[in-house]
Order: sequence, then C-alpha cells, then structure tokens
Amino acid sequence: MSSAQLSELASVNAAQIRRDLAYFGSFGKRGVGYDIPNLVDRIQHILGSDHSHRIAIIGAGNLGSAIASYDGLRARGFVVAAIFDNNPRRIGERVGDLIVRSVSELERVVSEQSIRFGVVAVPHEAAQEAADRMTASGIQVILNYTSAIVSAPEPVTVHNTDPVRELLHTLYYLSRSADSVATA
Repeated sequence: MSSAQLSELASVNAAQIRRDLAYFGSFGKRGVGYDIPNLVDRIQHILGSDHSHRIAIIGAGNLGSAIASYDGLRARGFVVAAIFDNNPRRIGERVGDLIVRSVSELERVVSEQSIRFGVVAVPHEAAQEAADRMTASGIQVILNYTSAIVSAPEPVTVHNTDPVRELLHTLYYLSRSADSVATA
C-alpha cells in the first residue's frame, strides 16, 4: 500500500506518514509502498502491544467491575489479572472470570503474576492510598480513574483520567463549535 493510500485512509498528509514512519526505521520501499502486515507487526512492537500486559484493579464497584469486564482490553493485549477491594462484602465476589481479593493481597499477587499496570477505580478520598499501595507493590504504571489527582514517585508513571473531566473537556469543544455556528 502506498503512503498516498494510507494518507487517504488516515486523513493525514502522505509526506507526514512517511516522515513519522521513517522516525522509527525503514518500513516501505520507494515506488512499491508498505507491506501492511509487516507494518502492523512492527508498529505493534514499537508500541509494546505485540505481547500481553497484566493489569491489577483496585476497586470492585461499578467502574472497576466494568473495566475488568471490558473485552476491548484483551483485544489490545491487556489482561486484567486481578481485582481488589477493601469492602468485606465485595471480597470473594465474582467479576467476570475473576474473584475479588482483599487489597491486603495486592503486593503478593503483583509479584507472583508479574503485574506492571494498575487501575485505580475507588472513591475520590481513597485514590492516593490506592496509588501508594500500587507503588509499594511494584506496579510501574497507574491509570487513575477518579476525580482526585494522584501522584507517585519516579519511576512510576501515573495517568489521571477522570471520565467526568474528559466529558467536560469534550463539552468545551462542542460548545465552541455551537458558538461558531450561532455567530455565522
């Protein structure tokens, strides 16, 4: 497939596609184009999505359970390996194929299962404590789905992504679009 064909599919300038791909190495042949299966394999390798990544979730409520049950994760190489909660009524419940464990088991399970990713899906006031527990257990990347901004020491990476904040961000662009239509 040529860079021109890729540019049509991606709505990106063909020269930009060539420059972006060249940043990571040689992918295509001049005048011939790109071998798409090979290109996909190489990009997946660059992104680290060519093998599975194990995830632990703290919080087995509605949000944590929904994340644990989301099939899209597995399709992208993420496997929810464990889900934890501190509510005694939740511990032992089934969420998909998983049994909710006590947060006190986090460090042992993370070590035994080589889990590197963690998701915080707890109430706002418990978010930093959950992130601290994940950091202490050896988790390297934390995705925080609460309204609290959590932090962790280097080398742990934290991504704070409150769904409400994301919706408000989108609403801002929608309202700007509506304002520009109204003034036209």
